[in-house]
Amino acid sequence: MNKTSLFAFLSCLLLTVYLSGCGIIDYYFLTPPEDTAQELAQAGFEAMEEKDYRRAITAFTKLKDRYPFSPFTSAAELALGDAYFLSEQYEAAVQTYLEFESLHPGHEAIPYVLFQVGMANLRQFRSIDRPTENLHLALQYFQRLQQTFPQSPQARDAEQAIQETRSRIAEHELFVADFYWRRGQYGPAWRRYQAVQQEFGDIPEISEYAQRQSDFAYYRFQKQQSKEDREEREGTWKRLLDWL
Repeated sequence: MNKTSLFAFLSCLLLTVYLSGCGIIDYYFLTPPEDTAQELAQAGFEAMEEKDYRRAITAFTKLKDRYPFSPFTSAAELALGDAYFLSEQYEAAVQTYLEFESLHPGHEAIPYVLFQVGMANLRQFRSIDRPTENLHLALQYFQRLQQTFPQSPQARDAEQAIQETRSRIAEHELFVADFYWRRGQYGPAWRRYQAVQQEFGDIPEISEYAQRQSDFAYYRFQKQQSKEDREEREGTWKRLLDWL
């Protein structure tokens, strides 16, 4: 190989190394291009189909944050609420649905959003010995849905959800009344049973139990009162005799 050919060969080799080196530098040090809104939406919905809700939440959150005015964003915001709901992150689901309602008050999906907010609150109640704030919130959203969108499919679904919610509220109230009963606090128990019977008279099994227990509690309350009155009278006479 003559000097001219050798020089040409070395020049080509150096150029190749330089170009490949630039590619390596770009790969390791330059920020990769961001996914488009469409790509993030597609990734999120594919993850939803695969029930990979964590990956769906990541994709939809990125889309919402990076592309707030994209035509794909409103669908992603709603799906984000669904991803939280399906992964049983009910508090996050409620906040996401309510944010969607605030941003898109006239959207056609609002009846669905109200129903989902109600269901997310309902699902947060796990035991009758716990406070019932979430149940009352659920009831408010189901009733609002029926009043505002009475012709929607979700309004019809809300009727069954309302019955479930009211039954759980009633069961909680009976749990409290039974607690008073077991402790011998028959006055508070009687009043609680009465309130349940009056408010939930349309639920037969609840109403019948509350009515029966109310009668028993009232009888024992009156007996308890008579005993206390008698003891009080006897105590008064004893104190008077001791004084004399």
